[in-house]
Amino acid sequence: MQKTLALVAHDHKKPDLIGWAKQHRAILARHKLVATGTTGGLLSEALGLPVHRFKSGPLGGDQQIGALIAEGTLDALFFFWDPLNPAPHDPDVKALLRLCSVWNLPVACNEATADLMITSPLFEDSQHVRKLPDYGK
Repeated sequence: MQKTLALVAHDHKKPDLIGWAKQHRAILARHKLVATGTTGGLLSEALGLPVHRFKSGPLGGDQQIGALIAEGTLDALFFFWDPLNPAPHDPDVKALLRLCSVWNLPVACNEATADLMITSPLFEDSQHVRKLPDYGK
């Protein structure tokens, strides 16, 4: 079962995400990868895998990934964000993380959580279905 996975990292966390992705390349290779601009280019080069690149985060890439969440076409977000260096697009980052909670989307914001998420037996279990909230009630 191929999933769509978003990989995003702030500037100071890009090396961490690249290193993590290399460790989990075999799993990532089985899925469709999307990323924000610069991160996507670095990942594609480092992994030798196709990565659909959206705009840079500050130029709307975070919002483009947020749209995938709202449309129900994203299966997980790996967002290595830097809590010690505020970004000019911080409201976009908060909105992206908020959408993950609103739509019950698995999100990892650091390497430890990303490791747990991607190595979980449920991650590639075709029988496991994420429960979507019903906001129509």
